[in-house]
Amino acid sequence: MQTNLSNLQKMYRHALDLRSPWLKRWDDARRYTMPTDDSDIATLFDGTAADAVDNLAASIYTLLTPPESLWIDLVRESDLAPSAENATMMLRAHLNDSNFYTTIHQCYMDLVVLGSACLFMSENPIGSDSAFSFTAIPMSDIAILKNAVFHTTSMPACEVISKYPSWTPPASLRDSIKRNPDMPLRLVQSLVDTQFVAWLDVGGDIENNIVATGTFETNPYIIFRWSVASGELYGRGPVMRALPDIKTANKVVELVLKNATIAVSGIWQADDDGVINLSNINLAPGAIIPKAVGSSGLTPLSSGADFDVSQIVLRDLRDRIRHTLLADRLGLLSDKEMTATEILARNSDMMRILGATYGRILHELIRPLCDRGLQILSRRGLIDNISLHSDAELKYIAPIAKMVESETII
Repeated sequence: MQTNLSNLQKMYRHALDLRSPWLKRWDDARRYTMPTDDSDIATLFDGTAADAVDNLAASIYTLLTPPESLWIDLVRESDLAPSAENATMMLRAHLNDSNFYTTIHQCYMDLVVLGSACLFMSENPIGSDSAFSFTAIPMSDIAILKNAVFHTTSMPACEVISKYPSWTPPASLRDSIKRNPDMPLRLVQSLVDTQFVAWLDVGGDIENNIVATGTFETNPYIIFRWSVASGELYGRGPVMRALPDIKTANKVVELVLKNATIAVSGIWQADDDGVINLSNINLAPGAIIPKAVGSSGLTPLSSGADFDVSQIVLRDLRDRIRHTLLADRLGLLSDKEMTATEILARNSDMMRILGATYGRILHELIRPLCDRGLQILSRRGLIDNISLHSDAELKYIAPIAKMVESETII
């Protein structure tokens, strides 16, 4: 196993090297759309992109996985068709009772901003309301290869021991863990094909480094992407395409605010005549400022900057940002009722915009999600053993799928 661990660590380092160029891009995308640090918030002056991201994520949520809605179905043409209907009902019920709908929106935010998202689907203990539990894992904690996923996380030692009770801490760490049970441990959880290995990443070789091993029938790490360039593992989202305009608009608003500050408080000049003390001047309503007889006192200094053109530039930038983030295309076309022709035209526009993304999400999110859900329910004996590869066909009946169907009919 130690030899296998050595190979896994080489794969892990290679995956980190491939991910490295994306970290800066992700940081930039988050900074202007989902800032978390105080320093980032303090330097964010334009909220156009953040608002458009929220709207786009909400639209994707409604079109792809509407809550409490029939958005999946299993079709089985045989005498055992009722078993497919029962599997559909059970899958929907357990999804509705789980935290899927609250978690998937977080993933859609990552999908729009970063271009990639990771949904971890685990199994709840017997007796829970739902057999499923979902976690949105930050992409900065995920490194991928073609057939492997590496999840790096920092966990308290007591939590690692609780999660993997069969693991015995290495002698070199045992005393430290006893003194401080909350001591953070850097844990790498890898899944290569179906083989799972978790090990400590402590910057050196230590005994008993492997924390747990196992096998998954289906991959719990569901990674899906907005669009992918040839030869790339990570996706590209609409925010990455709009990032130059987002940065420029933020800078323009910053300069406009600085110019507005100057316009409000002004820049003043005064002769140094020994009477005016600049340190005692307070530019406030009703203030009396002494000056020498015959001197001009304070005189305003006009600014050479003219920011009238900034409004034109800013308007164009914001329009392009909203257009790239689909804010002007996925919203309601009007407040009035639409005719059937208008609805069909709108559906056609949406499918032209989201057609490729819809196909990718169907293949990378919906199908693996249903595969794993059916496998968990089947192992628990709640449904018959049904495989989407041979026994049944997945029918996607979300709102966007109906748009595809109506587009096909036309």
